Amino acid sequence: MTIDLTDTNTSSIHEALTQARRRLGGPASGMVLTLIIVTDESAQYDAVRAASQAGREHPSRVLAVITRKPKAESRLDAEIRVGDTGPGETILLRMYGPLGQHADSVVAPLLAPDVPVVVWWPDEAPPAPGTDALGAVAQRRVTDAAASDEPQEMLQTLAKVYQPGDTDLSWTRSTPWRTLLAATLDQPYPELVSGEVLAEPGNPTADLIASWLGVRLGIPVRRGESSGPGITEVSFETPEGKIMLARPDGRTATLTWPGRPERRVALHRRDAPDLIAEELRRLEPDEVYAETLRALAAGTGQ
Repeated sequence: MTIDLTDTNTSSIHEALTQARRRLGGPASGMVLTLIIVTDESAQYDAVRAASQAGREHPSRVLAVITRKPKAESRLDAEIRVGDTGPGETILLRMYGPLGQHADSVVAPLLAPDVPVVVWWPDEAPPAPGTDALGAVAQRRVTDAAASDEPQEMLQTLAKVYQPGDTDLSWTRSTPWRTLLAATLDQPYPELVSGEVLAEPGNPTADLIASWLGVRLGIPVRRGESSGPGITEVSFETPEGKIMLARPDGRTATLTWPGRPERRVALHRRDAPDLIAEELRRLEPDEVYAETLRALAAGTGQ
């Protein structure tokens, strides 16, 4: 069910949402969290779709904050979707004029009661997510350095303003690599002299993995470049030869270990719904991310 409201207010949105639930015979609540998406009109479709797919695992009230025509008169339009794509609720809030500068005052009355709040900036993030007006109401704040024109600079900025609860999808993308690397080294291995992470230029996930390895292993880890896609290789120099995980096709990795037969493992690149679903599973501060980000900014993780 979709309800369109033009030149409306939060009271009218609440009333329309309640009526929609009654028509569908759904419960008055049942949301496990509120997910606020801060985006623009051109990017809202993909972001809302990703949130809706993630909502099948985490029933959520999704509030998409879309700022339009900043020089127009203040106006709020709302598009309410209930029961269309899953168990959650989606409200697109299109804010015109100066109202867009006060999105927090519009969003606050629409938060699902007594559940955590997550804010996601799928594109450009504010300079300091933790002190942003919307970020301040959230337990978890999700950015994406890969969407920035200068990913490495953005990671440096995020490190300077980090607050518990901050995270970045560049770090989320590293989860399969970190899991596989941890499993690879969770067995006797020769002394590691140095490491190297190869990826296409401007890939912030590779920077974070290199920093994470440097911190965890206490060895220098170089960040090199390849033609992609994404991260193509992580390797370690040892006195017995090179231990290497290579993924040239973005789907399958080959583990090479001196004196052992090669082993192939699935290592797919993941899309936005999978990434957001992972982040919604964990709402406590990610201390490993914080440590890795600080090391990257200080240049001690590489």
